Amino acid sequence: MNYRIMVTGSAGQLGYDVVKTFQAEGLQVLACDRNQMDITDQQQCTDMITTFQPHIIIHCAAYTAVDQAEVDEDAAYAVNVSGTRNITVAAESVNAKLVYISTDYVFDGQGSLPYREYDVTNPQSVYGKSKLAGEWLVQSLCTQWFIIRTSWVFGVSGSNFVKTMLELMEKRPQLQVVHDQQGSPTYTVDLARFIYILSASEKYGIYHASNSGTCTWYEFAQAISEEANKQGGFKPTAELNPCTTDQFPRPAPRPAYSVMDHLAIRTNDLKPLRPWREALIAFLNELSVQKTD
Repeated sequence: MNYRIMVTGSAGQLGYDVVKTFQAEGLQVLACDRNQMDITDQQQCTDMITTFQPHIIIHCAAYTAVDQAEVDEDAAYAVNVSGTRNITVAAESVNAKLVYISTDYVFDGQGSLPYREYDVTNPQSVYGKSKLAGEWLVQSLCTQWFIIRTSWVFGVSGSNFVKTMLELMEKRPQLQVVHDQQGSPTYTVDLARFIYILSASEKYGIYHASNSGTCTWYEFAQAISEEANKQGGFKPTAELNPCTTDQFPRPAPRPAYSVMDHLAIRTNDLKPLRPWREALIAFLNELSVQKTD
């Protein structure tokens, strides 16, 4: 059977690797970015999904400008809530499985133990609140759903912390990096592979998926510097210094602790994502190949 897969947000970090992963498996993929389909337009979503008749929809499209969302709440809700509703309703009408990509920002970040999938949510930012509202719509309007919460994402498509650090560490003599926020980095290649495996199953529910292990942003930056220096093509020379979140005030509150427990992965006998440092090395390899091409 030639499964048809639709991917929203296909030009984003995760969407890019999801498309590549499913295409590599020989599946028919309709890659939709905002130029192909405006998810805030309900009729357009209905028409495209009814025409393509996907078996699985991977909904990666999202408003992810965390700080901008604080001043443009309507735009964040239009995409993350109304857009998600449009995709969900259309998915249900064609009996498609739906994979909704969510975030660690649905928690308040005040905990000290890894968050489990069914722990109480308490988002503190507009972005987190809008993504949680999207989760509720998926659960109430769709019968075959997977919600995947992830964190600290990095991949070759788009901007991310790793790319930013590599650039700044080559340009500046010193860098201050926040050392009082803890979480788990996630490589889009690994997450896309997990999505491929999960979406082929009927193990519906909420999943926390990130690379194994935890670190602070400062420790992540240290690892980026160390591993990049072992590779060719990178020259990160900046001295890294730890600082506090209070020294870098931002419009949207950041979770101080956003480590997520992978309880659902374990209890559903799924393979955990590899340690984040291994994933970082693989990503730097991918980046260096891209630079030489």
